[in-house]
Amino acid sequence: MAESTEQNEAKHDNSSSPGATDQEKEMAASAYEAFSTGKHDESLKQLDALQDLNKEDYKIAMNKAVVEFYKSSQTTTGTLKQTLMAMKNQVHTSTEDMDGLDDVENSLLYYNQAIIHYHMRQYSEAIAIGERLYQFLEPFEEKFAQAVCFLLVDLYLLTFQPEKALHLLAVLDKLSVQGSNKNGKGEYKVRAYIQMKSSKACKREIKSVMNTAGNSAPSLFLKSNFEYLRGNYRKAVKLLNSSNIAEHPGPIKTGECVRCMFWNNLGCIHFAMGKHNLGIFYFKKALQENDHTCAQLGDGTKKFTGIPMCALLANKRYELLYNCGIQLLHIGRPLAAFECLMEAVQVYHSNPRLWLRLAECCISANKGGSEQESKGLPCKKGIVQSIVGQGYHRKIVLASQSTQNTIYSEGQSAAIPVASMEFAAICLRNALLLLPEHQQPDPKTENGSKSSSQSGSTESGSENSDLCSGKGQEADKFLSAAPSSPLRKQEVDNLRCSILACSAYVALALGDNLMALNHAEKLLHQTKVSGSLKFLGHLYASEALISLDRISDAIAHLNPENVSDVSMGVLPSEQDQAGKQTPLCYPSSVTSARAMMLFNLGSAYCLRSEYEKARKCLQQAASMVNTKEIPPEAILLGVYLELQNGNTQLALQIIKRNQLLPTAVQRVSPESRKKPVQPFQSVQPTQLPSPFTQVQRK
Repeated sequence: MAESTEQNEAKHDNSSSPGATDQEKEMAASAYEAFSTGKHDESLKQLDALQDLNKEDYKIAMNKAVVEFYKSSQTTTGTLKQTLMAMKNQVHTSTEDMDGLDDVENSLLYYNQAIIHYHMRQYSEAIAIGERLYQFLEPFEEKFAQAVCFLLVDLYLLTFQPEKALHLLAVLDKLSVQGSNKNGKGEYKVRAYIQMKSSKACKREIKSVMNTAGNSAPSLFLKSNFEYLRGNYRKAVKLLNSSNIAEHPGPIKTGECVRCMFWNNLGCIHFAMGKHNLGIFYFKKALQENDHTCAQLGDGTKKFTGIPMCALLANKRYELLYNCGIQLLHIGRPLAAFECLMEAVQVYHSNPRLWLRLAECCISANKGGSEQESKGLPCKKGIVQSIVGQGYHRKIVLASQSTQNTIYSEGQSAAIPVASMEFAAICLRNALLLLPEHQQPDPKTENGSKSSSQSGSTESGSENSDLCSGKGQEADKFLSAAPSSPLRKQEVDNLRCSILACSAYVALALGDNLMALNHAEKLLHQTKVSGSLKFLGHLYASEALISLDRISDAIAHLNPENVSDVSMGVLPSEQDQAGKQTPLCYPSSVTSARAMMLFNLGSAYCLRSEYEKARKCLQQAASMVNTKEIPPEAILLGVYLELQNGNTQLALQIIKRNQLLPTAVQRVSPESRKKPVQPFQSVQPTQLPSPFTQVQRK
């Protein structure tokens, strides 16, 4: 992770202004010299005297504002911003109509505004000004032209536009070959190549940086990031541990808390290794370090006063909360994850993937844990709710669907941000609305250049970004997902499929069967839906259709031939899937998935009173999978079929053994069926189990 170069306010030397008298030039030179040596009071005194001679020149007032800003140790950012805005209105120009940009004085005004936008994380506004300044680069003196280019390079990297950053670095090489290493061109190039995942170019530039900068903290962070993206996690950890972060300047000088970055990067690496408990430990350490840094800076962390401007970017609390939330979700702590992500969404509310993660927290919190999920066994607890009485009067109470599914919050408004299924529906609706409209794939963009990638967030991103919606093909190819890197078109398509699958599941849980069917059918009509989500789409559609009493349509969805693949279809760049294991209750193979379809098909046949067909489906499915893979719902279905057939004793044996028995065991003979069968009073009739559904987190 590269150390960003410090950007300072520009102050104009009025001695170069045309038409100035010798006295004015002398006073301006004295003011500039006093400012350069840190004598701010003396500089202000000279500027006041100069303003008395020329009250109409706004440039003198601008220099006074800059000097006063430095006199306050750069802590009055908000005041300076208002002053510069008033001056911009005074010269009757705007960022959209800068007719006088060839005038250096006006350019300095706008450059100062861009610097303030940069430090206040208003990247789109800063880029708009910087790109206008770049159009007038030739008349500028070399030092100022370089400052404009470096500002734009940093902005392009923060908004994940590495191609534009590399173009500007090439322009800087032409402007001057002096001081290139001091300005960190090599480190900027490494950051750009890391975002582009250009391994060969990145490796070449890293060698150059290491030869020049040695084992400095920024260079070692960059090399560690490179090894992390290549999958060399142990080497990445070793490089981080070898960096001497104690010698690195603090956030007051650099605007970065290196210790916070160190713990965060360790968390990201261990997340990718699948060591989630270690990952959350390191993320918490990063949060503690970040809070400690903010406390040192003062109480104005939520304002723009009281903190040096260069340190405004040091607070990474929301990025770290985002990482913590994703990590907590992976280790099975959805409520804690929900709290972290709810705080992060206040800043990153335009990230559709973050809204999906919030919905997954709600789903996981409401689904609850079970022995079946933890041990991979069909548990009796999912079948038998309780046993009442003793001996002949003993009664077995079977679990019904209403007791298996519980709602997290009852009687509360869906808009209240709690981990309820109602709030999950709102989150998923937000996620869908934030996705771009469905468009036909463009072969030009499909075969275009490689996309940017993550370098600091567990979901393939780092640094706060407000992706510039400027012109160029990058804006067309990517969707902003701050604080992660922008999403490519294929990632957007995968995200849409995941959101639709979760939406169908949540709608079923809430009893909104028409909406569930709508989401499931949309999912099945996606052009690039993965095998796993296609399987879930058929299950969710069939359950919705059964609830709507459209049994024939449901049976069409439950055809085992509909399942030909159950792979996750995860892209290598989707880092939030790293180290993730498939849920034990999810079918591990096509055979297991087809068996699950047959179990559900048996349920559908039962609803049409076609019990023989249902029994055949049950027998065929049970022969395809291991006994441990048979879900409790299928065992309940077997009990129901035997009760319907009058085989009470066999139904009891199924419950006691907690497994489906061969049909030849204790089967009632045809002759015995002619006798009236007395209902077995010790078993409570159970409703037909609905299709077994399970959402797959993406």
